[in-house]
Amino acid sequence: MRRIHYANSHILTGDRTCKALLRYCRALAVAGKSDVVQIPVVTEGGGTVYAHLLIGPASEIFSTPVPDSADEPVDQEVIEYLEAETLRLQPARPAWNEEMTDVPDIGEDF
Repeated sequence: MRRIHYANSHILTGDRTCKALLRYCRALAVAGKSDVVQIPVVTEGGGTVYAHLLIGPASEIFSTPVPDSADEPVDQEVIEYLEAETLRLQPARPAWNEEMTDVPDIGEDF
């Protein structure tokens, strides 16, 4: 699980969701565009809800790992959407092999 720091606060989400979100943020920044996305997050009580984030060129967003965290929320459709939108914005996809190596690749272990 990862803590996403955003707008002077933070939210908790799954590793793969975070990785897809950060890739999409970068693609939007390069393209000079923004979007509102919905991702699954863990509430303070341990439940799962969806958060809506406005992301784009001015987004100041980063993540940190959450040690010894419980089950993380995974929504494969959200991850696929974020990855598809990233590819749409960056048709010549760069290699990700040395990026966020502490997080499994998007297609692994689903």
